[in-house]
This record gives sequence, structure tokens and C-alpha cells, in this order.
Amino acid sequence: MERREFLKMAAAGMIGSATLGVVGCGGNEAAAPAETETNAAPQAEVMPAEELAEEVQQDSALPELDWQMATSWPVALDTIFGGAQVFAERVAAMTEGRFRVTPRAMGELAPALEVLNVVEEGAVPIGHTASYYYIGKSPVTAFGTALPFGLTARQQNAWLFEGGGLAMLQEYYAEKFNAIQFPAGNTGVQMGGWFNKEINSTADLPGLKMRIPGLGGQVMAKLGVTVQVIPGGEIFQALQTGAIDAAEWVGPYDDEKLGFQKVTKYYYYPGWWEPGPSLEVQINLDQWNQLPQVYQEIVKTAAHEANTTMMARYDAKNPAALATLLESDIELRPFPDDVMAASEGAAFELYDEFSAADGDFKAIFDEWKKFRDAIQPWHGLGELAFLNYTSNR
Repeated sequence: MERREFLKMAAAGMIGSATLGVVGCGGNEAAAPAETETNAAPQAEVMPAEELAEEVQQDSALPELDWQMATSWPVALDTIFGGAQVFAERVAAMTEGRFRVTPRAMGELAPALEVLNVVEEGAVPIGHTASYYYIGKSPVTAFGTALPFGLTARQQNAWLFEGGGLAMLQEYYAEKFNAIQFPAGNTGVQMGGWFNKEINSTADLPGLKMRIPGLGGQVMAKLGVTVQVIPGGEIFQALQTGAIDAAEWVGPYDDEKLGFQKVTKYYYYPGWWEPGPSLEVQINLDQWNQLPQVYQEIVKTAAHEANTTMMARYDAKNPAALATLLESDIELRPFPDDVMAASEGAAFELYDEFSAADGDFKAIFDEWKKFRDAIQPWHGLGELAFLNYTSNR
């Protein structure tokens, strides 16, 4: 069948949805979710981005769609909310305005920490969030964002796109959450956060009240920290009122925008819990399966662009923001070595506990750890040595 004929038939509903299975590396093949129709045709060839817009422009049979997107972000954070905006803009541009996605700030369509829930239920078709907000549903969701002492942004992309990670996670999301997800942003390695109390050793951690989500929060809890998970837009007030003693968010650019330097004294680094956290576009699987194949390809392409653009923006904006923060009355400090060592030990104890209790977590963790153990020596040999030389001159 010619490609144009296939696309027209798909848009008209004459061809069933294509399968979503992806083959991982190293001979590991993820099972594809069941086809939604018994007459599903083979998936059309993947087209380069520049051809997608041409196909849409020339094929008037493609439907007009208007999707509302729930997000976990305040609009004021132009980098992280901007990831959702970049995605939406690219989808609209490549469909000649036929497929419109409108990002909404946290709380407009769903609370900031419930985006996956409303996507799963079908209350909204699409969301932009951090998967580790949902470890209460399953610890597996942490892999989609970051694991403590895990992967940098480049390593995370390598694992997701070339190491089989995304294929495993998409299979899990389809089965457990009736959703499909794509990486659509990364902040890069984060800061260790803002503290109103000095951290000189692990003895200073018990009883500390800290905002920190994901598995990093569970590691901190193992070390005696009282952990709270609150949305980004509520952190400033919690610090100001003393409801919490410390909080992590992202890094200099966002942190300065949120004004944390006005209500805390100590700025710690590094954010060992998020060395390269991905954000996700999450789509209700029923809605995804109804999209024409060309729209599915456009979604993938737009997510890729959002993934790249967000990281580039943070890298471009963080240096100047850090310089501004250091002009204020704060102290920049590294976490003490014993805190780093104790945190790493607690993290891998946690992974052992999850692996013993959850076969899905173990299956993904085993592959993730093999990838991590292989890639980190290479980056340490080449990249770290270079950066250590150039940054200390």
C-alpha cells in the first residue's frame, strides 16, 4: 500500500491502530500491547520531521483535534512549563493547526501531583509531569524521572532511547496505567536544595523537615528526615513560615525565580537524588490508539524537541542565575562526604528492598544498573577529566 493511501485510510478510521511495541538493546524485546483491532495493519514507515508537516498539509482527511494538557507546573517557570509549551507549539506547527494541545498550569485541570491519575482515568487526554511523583502508585515510575545516584541527563537519554529503557517503561505504563509516555524535558543535574539549618554531618539530618519527592525522599526518610511532598508553587510559603526547614526544587534559574534565597541561608549541592531527571508527556492509551499514525509520529517528534530544548535552556540560563544568587546573602556549600556516602548506601538498600518485593521493579532495575555500571566509567574517563581541568583553571 502506498504511504499516502495508508495515511488517508488511517485518518478515515479504515485501518486499525498500529502496535506500540519497541525492541530494546542487548536482545531484550518488550512485548507489544495488544492491537486495538483485529485487522490492524503493519505500522507505516517512520517519516523524518520535515515530511510529517508535508503529509499533513496535503492530506485534508486528517482530523481536527483540540486537547487540553494537565501539567504539574506554575506558568511562571518558563523553563519547565516551557517544555509543555514547546511540545504543544511543535504539534500545532507540524499539523498546520489541525492538532492543538493547550497546556494548563497546575491546578487548572488537576492538582500538580495527580496528572498521571487524570490521564489514566481519561479525564484529560494528555499531561506533562514528572513520573516520580507517582511512586505511591508504583516505585517503577521513578525510572521515568530519576533514581538517586543514577544517570545524568545524557546517560538517561542514552538508557531510554538506546538502552531499552523507554520500551520497558512504555510496556509497564500501558499495562498498569492505560497510558503511553515519552520523555519531554530534562533539567540536568539539580542542586541539593535550600536549608535553614547547617548540615555538617549525618547527625544533623534526623528531625529535619524537608520537601523532597520521589525515591530521594524515601532515602532521606531512611536517614531520619521528615519528608514532605508539596508542589513547586507552594514551597516558598512553606519555607517562609517554617512549615519546612529545607526544600529542593531544580537549580539556580528556577530557584531564583521562586525566591528561595529570600527565606533561606544555605544552598547545598549536588542533588544526588536527581542527576538527570526526565519529564514526561503522558497520553491516555485509548486516546493515543485513536490518533492517525502521522499524528503519533508528530507527537514523538515534538516530545523529542521538548526534551532537547528544556535541557538547552537550563544549561544556558543557570550560570547567570547562579552568579546572581551568590551576590545575595546565602552560603553555597557541598554536602559533607559522610552525608553523600550514607545517602548512597541507603539508596541501594532501598533498591534491594523494592527488588525483593516487586518483580517489575527488579526486572527494570537489573537492566538499568547494568547500563549505569557500563556508562559511568566511560563518562568519568573522558568527560569528567576534561571538565575538571577546564573548570579549575
